[in-house]
Amino acid sequence: RGPFCLCAAPRTWVLRRARPRPPRRSRDPVAGLLPARPSLSSPGLPFSWIGRGRCGIAMCGIFGYLNCHVIDRDVVEALLTGLRRLEYRGYDSAGLAFDVSSCGNDAGLETVVVKQSGNIDKLEAAVEDLHLENVSVNEVQAAIAHTRWATHGVPSIVNSHPQVSDPSHGFVVVHNGIITNYRALRDFLISEGMAFESSTDTEVIPKLCKYIYERLSEPVSFSELVSQVVGELEGAFALLFKSKHYPGELVGCKCGSPLLLGVKGNESVMFNCIDGDGEIDDANANANAAECESSPGSQKLLRVCSPRKVGSEFFFASDASAIVEHTKRVVVMEDNDIVHLKDGSYAIFTFKSRSKSSGGSLKGRLTEISRVLETLEIGVEQIMKGGYDHFMQKEIHEQPEALVETMRGRVMLEMLPEPDHESSLGAKSTSGTKQAELPKNPSIKLGGLEAHFHEIIKSNRLIFIACGSSFHACLAVRQLVEELTGIPVSMELASDFLDREAPLFRSDTCFFVSQSGETADTLKALHYAKAKGALLIGITNTVGSSISRETVCGIHLNAGCEIGVASTKAYTCQIVAIVMIALKLSEDSISKSKRRKEILGDLLQLPSLVKAVLREESKIEALARELANEKSLLVFGRGYNFATALEVALKVKEVSLMHSEGILAGELKHGPLALIDESMPAIVVATRDALREKMWSTIQQLLARKGRLILLVSKDDEDMAKCFDSTQGVRVIKVDTVCDCLQPVLNIVPFQLLSYHLTVLRGFNVDQPRNLAKSVTVE
Repeated sequence: RGPFCLCAAPRTWVLRRARPRPPRRSRDPVAGLLPARPSLSSPGLPFSWIGRGRCGIAMCGIFGYLNCHVIDRDVVEALLTGLRRLEYRGYDSAGLAFDVSSCGNDAGLETVVVKQSGNIDKLEAAVEDLHLENVSVNEVQAAIAHTRWATHGVPSIVNSHPQVSDPSHGFVVVHNGIITNYRALRDFLISEGMAFESSTDTEVIPKLCKYIYERLSEPVSFSELVSQVVGELEGAFALLFKSKHYPGELVGCKCGSPLLLGVKGNESVMFNCIDGDGEIDDANANANAAECESSPGSQKLLRVCSPRKVGSEFFFASDASAIVEHTKRVVVMEDNDIVHLKDGSYAIFTFKSRSKSSGGSLKGRLTEISRVLETLEIGVEQIMKGGYDHFMQKEIHEQPEALVETMRGRVMLEMLPEPDHESSLGAKSTSGTKQAELPKNPSIKLGGLEAHFHEIIKSNRLIFIACGSSFHACLAVRQLVEELTGIPVSMELASDFLDREAPLFRSDTCFFVSQSGETADTLKALHYAKAKGALLIGITNTVGSSISRETVCGIHLNAGCEIGVASTKAYTCQIVAIVMIALKLSEDSISKSKRRKEILGDLLQLPSLVKAVLREESKIEALARELANEKSLLVFGRGYNFATALEVALKVKEVSLMHSEGILAGELKHGPLALIDESMPAIVVATRDALREKMWSTIQQLLARKGRLILLVSKDDEDMAKCFDSTQGVRVIKVDTVCDCLQPVLNIVPFQLLSYHLTVLRGFNVDQPRNLAKSVTVE
């Protein structure tokens, strides 16, 4: 339907036309080295994780490092630091592989593999125990590292990555993903005399490398060998390869799972400039990279033609957080890409189907291509704790700034003194602006959606598809979207949506909401909706994510990097983003103008009101001390705040490991009331809105059963506060009042703080809860 644009004015975003589907690939044996076998996937599917079996991407972390003529870098320290930046993704074991040299030359290189079950501190201790003082200081150093989240085989040293081909470490591989046909490959390799040690699906990859390498009729490059190996794999994966047969080289491959290449060093690179229509501008073909970068507002993209680096460093990583402290210049790899690092340069290839005329030979299967060298917009400070004890605490306190960034350039203000002057939010702080001083006629501008608003308005249904906290954010705004647009809104948990194979039509518009943009179930649902012809819109916090690339258009939250597993600032920013979409869709409705103006006025005050809630943290910590030894917690909400009840329960259970349940207050007498007694703590979200009287009734019913209540009420609701402030066994938390659709943004903040302090007091890991990972990229 057109390009995907992440609307983040006044910043300039690259418009990319959707890539054509990869060509169909044959399943005949690779280069005649492997016997023909039945495919485990449907015939004719593209070489992509899309549709290649019902699988997801494991939540592992990959880090690779290669330098050329850089001898002052501690390779092992670089690997460990990279892994620490990926800890938030979740892991249960870790490992790394690097070269040591006793002779100081390539002939004396030996690859050392160190693996450990548990955290990275244990891995670092294991490395120190080796007392290695002869880590390679050759002109080129190549090393890889990995954090594993177990999918095949229990967490253990033998199942940790890197996985190797043999005791001499001829081929070493780290893998993020799932190989769906690993059993067939494993059985074949066992029949060929190879022995397996681990229970992982990954081990077949290095052993397959060895099998093919030993049977080559003529030498091939490392990338060509990798292409043969990857051609036999089915599933979803990102891979890094290292080999003693190709010293000083690394090869990375992406097929579904995220993988970035960071580039740092002295540049002597020839660039072509590509104009907005995708045509090469020969007049600028020899422009220097720095000259091209000096015009950030230019609409031309950079294509690397013949990269050569002197004194260069390269970084592979699953996430930008592991790269940004080294360099902000990255290549975002796309599905079917292979990147080959060698001699201080890099080359990028993509797969091409084997033709019958080539007789199944390797020639023609790899095609060298170019990718845009992009600049990361996140700063190093975003991946540091910045004086806070934990990332979750930091990200809770970052919410006022995150909300401003989400609205920046999107809430357009026409100031009263100068009626014709427009300025974007954030030029000056508007958080303290009083209602009487609000700008005249504020409006919403969402550049990435502009071309599709007419189509959205004509939709028969708006369907929000998400998981976890993202689903709760959508639920919090569902009522407003229906009210302002008059279009029926459906809410779908992505996994259930897929299980039911829910009916979709071309007249439907689907919104896919995900902080990471890589959530497996949400991506699967996206592919399902695409096949049905629905309009696809993405809402994500991660530029270059799969959702941002595969949807037609969308919004980038600009909330900043979120490292803590529990979503905090992304949740509140998602609510604000969807509110802005609803406001934009209704801007032509005269009957809704008063409602829109009320919402816009309160929208501008949100950052300062969130700050006011954060200043009450000491009171929330005292409440957490009272609840720290409890076994269960119930949370009641209604209307807009039903989503708040669900989100509070999720936050409490996922980080503090306390059983909690979010309950629709209207269902109280249909079962949950049986749980209420003097030993059961219950939170009731009862801020002022149209359902206040019904929530009052709920509170009275709970008190009649001697419930221990924690009430969240509005500061200006004096009747509610006075009535229950002095009631025995009732604790009252007060927040400011905004319009009902924005109240969930304020209401969740004290309970984010509550879940954080509960976790600290109960002695659990705040940023990496047990069994959980930040990006849920496996089904």
